[in-house]
Amino acid sequence: MLDVRRMQVLRAVVSSGSVTAAAADLGYTPSAVSQQITALEKQTGTALLERVGRGVRPTPAGLLVAEYADAIGRQVAEAETALADLRAGRTGQLTVRYFTTAGASLVAPAVARLRAEHPRVRVELKLIDPEDPLPDVKEGRADLALVVRAPGSTECEGVRLVHLLDDPYRAVLPKGHRLARRRVLDLAELAQEPWVGSEWPGPCLDAQLDACAAAGFRPGFVVESGDYVTAQGFVAAGLGVSLVPRLGLGGRHPDVVIRDVRGPEPVRAIYAAVRATAPPQPALRTLLDALRDTARQG
Repeated sequence: MLDVRRMQVLRAVVSSGSVTAAAADLGYTPSAVSQQITALEKQTGTALLERVGRGVRPTPAGLLVAEYADAIGRQVAEAETALADLRAGRTGQLTVRYFTTAGASLVAPAVARLRAEHPRVRVELKLIDPEDPLPDVKEGRADLALVVRAPGSTECEGVRLVHLLDDPYRAVLPKGHRLARRRVLDLAELAQEPWVGSEWPGPCLDAQLDACAAAGFRPGFVVESGDYVTAQGFVAAGLGVSLVPRLGLGGRHPDVVIRDVRGPEPVRAIYAAVRATAPPQPALRTLLDALRDTARQG
């Protein structure tokens, strides 16, 4: 393989027209330049320069190698510029995993800010309901994922968790329900009610079940939906009551009422998950800051 550094020395000689001028440009001695050219000629198996008066000129082989050296030099300069842009967060790609109710309220405004500050960074968004995105983050297939975990979590399986917000659950009742006139309900008051499920098995459902257990009962589910809009439809039809997180109440059914819950209030904690050993990325830092700011404003 040809030595790229020696090719650049040849390029300097061809451009300047003499070994002495090339040595001055490169900061070498004329002897060192001559040695580099001689070594390159051994590699190529042919003469690259010929003397003309006090200077030199390239042979056809020397001109060919110098042209390739020029192209390589431009590509190296482009690579350096591209790398600097990547390090500064001006270019690159971020892969983000999110769940439905965090999309419109958290992800959309945060990504809009990221694009405003880093317009050349490409963002790949993928919906992960009801999958667990932590393996993707841990193994480097995703740069960031929004997840629900127990309140107070900080790290999980090599993944750093950045707390964004606590999303409280609200009781969803049919309009004609006996408790519909109350503004705040004790969770235990729903113990004997038929329940409409609104969550897939996982940390969101666990938040509901843990709160019910603290109130002294386990809910009796008569319908499983795993979808907040569908759950409201079943409640509106009088099939039971449900719990839906505040972020999931964007589209309210006209035939249900929403009430606060206490004793205790079920809460799911929402985090941004990033790989614990990930190198610093300006664009990722901007996205995290935007998510935190959006969560605070909400």
